[in-house]
Formats: sequence, C-alpha cells, structure tokens
Amino acid sequence: MRHNGRVTPRSPSPSAFAVCFVCTGNICRSPMAEVVMRSLAERAGLASAIEITSAGTGEWHLGEHADHRALDALARRGLDGGRHRAQLFDPTRFPEFDLVVALDQGHERALRSWARTEVDRQKVRRLLAFEPSLSPQGDVPDPYYSDAAAFDSVLALIERACRSLFAQIEPGLRGNRVVRTDSSDARAGVVAGSAARAALPPDPREPEGPTA
Repeated sequence: MRHNGRVTPRSPSPSAFAVCFVCTGNICRSPMAEVVMRSLAERAGLASAIEITSAGTGEWHLGEHADHRALDALARRGLDGGRHRAQLFDPTRFPEFDLVVALDQGHERALRSWARTEVDRQKVRRLLAFEPSLSPQGDVPDPYYSDAAAFDSVLALIERACRSLFAQIEPGLRGNRVVRTDSSDARAGVVAGSAARAALPPDPREPEGPTA
C-alpha cells in the first residue's frame, strides 16, 4: 500500500497485537521472520489475535518478491513466502504497532532514531534479544551476498528467536481472546495488544526505576 508516496505495511487491526519485522531491503531476513511468526500464530490457533507484517529501511527493492533463496529456504521448512512484496517502513505508522522488531543493530538504531516519542522508541527490539542463548550474537546476519546454506542458517536463527518471542507474547494473546457471538462475524475478536506487550521482558537498556 502507498501512503504519502511510500510503500508501507498494511494497517494493523486495532484489536490485534501488531508486530512489524524490519531489515534492510525487506527481501531476505524480515520476510522470513514474518512468515515464521505467522506460522507459529496459525499453529497456536491465534492467527486472528496478531497482525504480522515486515518492511525495510531502504527502498531498493520496493514491490519485489522476497529473494528466491529466502523463498527456497522457507519452502525447505514447509513454509510459503510467495505472497510477499517488499515495502518500506514508514515512521509515521509507529503508533499502529505494538512491537517493531529489528533484525540487526543497524536497523535498531535507525528505527529508534525515526521514532518520534519515547513510547515508540521502546517498541523497537532486536530479534535475537528475545532468545537468551542467541542474544550475545547480536545480529541476524545478512545472507544476501551468500549462498543457499547461509539462508538456511539464517532462517534457523530466525526460527529459534521467533519461537522464543511468540512464547513470551502467547499468554497475553490467549488470555485476552474474546469470541464474538454476533452472526455478522463469527471470527475471534481480540483485545490483546496491551496484555501481550506487558508479557514482553523489559528492554535491558531501559532503566527499571530511578537511579542515583
């Protein structure tokens, strides 16, 4: 979708927990994370509780499919990324997201610099920070200039971190799930944003209280 001349993520549902994964061109790492996270939500029966999208910090690949090596890596894991089209992260959409997940520290710095409020800055987290065993590694490596094996390795990192992230927000998503009973819409309605966000661990860079 174009918004003020930019290609931007689809507007999240106001009732769902909204997460956007961000990498450089939105053709390798962040699309893989989006597909993995959506698969986790679907398998948990919580697809209606969470809106998942991805975007890039640069506009080199706007409108393109994900890199064929990313699609192949996903396919080897039984996942389909064929519907993806690259889009640019629009900072004006920060208020619509509960969580903005950076794939490396460069994306994290850029996103935090674009956020207009402290509330929005605190929404930005690095993906590997959600998995303690991977957190020291810092970044999900960019496989763009590498081979198929590198894409498989990167996808494995993304899967581990996404599983940990999903495990942290799942109780909030599930605990606030409300099934609509009106005949006009039999889908599950969700009021999950605040509860799921509250389930996230504190950002280690943010002080927990006043300091001397």
